Amino acid sequence: MKIVVDGMGGDNSPSEIVKGCIDFLNESQKEVHIYITGPEKKIKEELEKYPNNNNITIVDASEVISCNEPPAMAVRKKKDSSMVKALRMVRDGEADAIISAGSTGALLTGATLIIGRIKGIKRAALAPLMPGKNGPFMLLDVGANVDCKPENLTQFALMGKAYFESVMNVSNPKVGLVNIGTEEEKGNELAKESYKLLKEENINFHGNVEPRDMVSGDVHVVVADGFVGNSILKAIEGVSSLILGRLKDGIYSSLKTKIGGALLKPVFKKFKKDFDYREYGGTPFLGVKGVCIKAHGSSDAKAIKNAIKQSVLFYDKKVIDKIKAEFQNN
Repeated sequence: MKIVVDGMGGDNSPSEIVKGCIDFLNESQKEVHIYITGPEKKIKEELEKYPNNNNITIVDASEVISCNEPPAMAVRKKKDSSMVKALRMVRDGEADAIISAGSTGALLTGATLIIGRIKGIKRAALAPLMPGKNGPFMLLDVGANVDCKPENLTQFALMGKAYFESVMNVSNPKVGLVNIGTEEEKGNELAKESYKLLKEENINFHGNVEPRDMVSGDVHVVVADGFVGNSILKAIEGVSSLILGRLKDGIYSSLKTKIGGALLKPVFKKFKKDFDYREYGGTPFLGVKGVCIKAHGSSDAKAIKNAIKQSVLFYDKKVIDKIKAEFQNN
């Protein structure tokens, strides 16, 4: 497998990006070749810190797309940027997957314009896996499409179903629609019309799901427009961070609580790991014709390493072929 990594994407580029690539190659048993895009001199300086860099090729790119630039304009104008060059390699068949911790808007725009969407899909979606009480669940979309139509949410459900069946090995996964109540008549017009369409699809439609219930993990694929999905994602991140912070303050408040905290350290460690974005690596863009993983903007080497692992799994499980088949059958 050939993977291209945007060497200048994210807050910690290129040092953590390069280290993540090296760490993956040192740990993986897979035959993978990694291309890193970015200024050749900078990337080379980082690579020279590691002896085992034989399976890495530098692709020189003189420009960088920042998160402050208008995405569409940046993708069109900065043709020699590390992100655009990486996207073109996937489009041209020179790489099987792209990973970037750079601008989300630019990556989505570039993936859509340069790689292209799967035939029949109107919008690509950001689809992270989230930790649930009884197992992980997928929430999509979480920010790629702020304004959606009922048809878009229906397509998100079909893409999520294909991903869960192929990657998570869950047969006929349950699909739910984010809403303010479980009753069919609840919600705004988008929710009501989406409910009607989802009910008619050949999927295991569970109905409406309130945000407080989705974290059980009993519903595998939960769909929403990007505005709602992104708000839920950030609320979960904020609450988990608050809980961890409060626990830490409480544990260090006295000698007695420090002793109790030491006994419960394995529990706290697991809790932190479950909500650590670095463990998941990145978020797939579902709906484009190539494997496209968006890593967190503050990704370190561990996050990049796991994003590469995720792209390998995505590729090996033939998720794109499964999505194509799902849309041909509908």
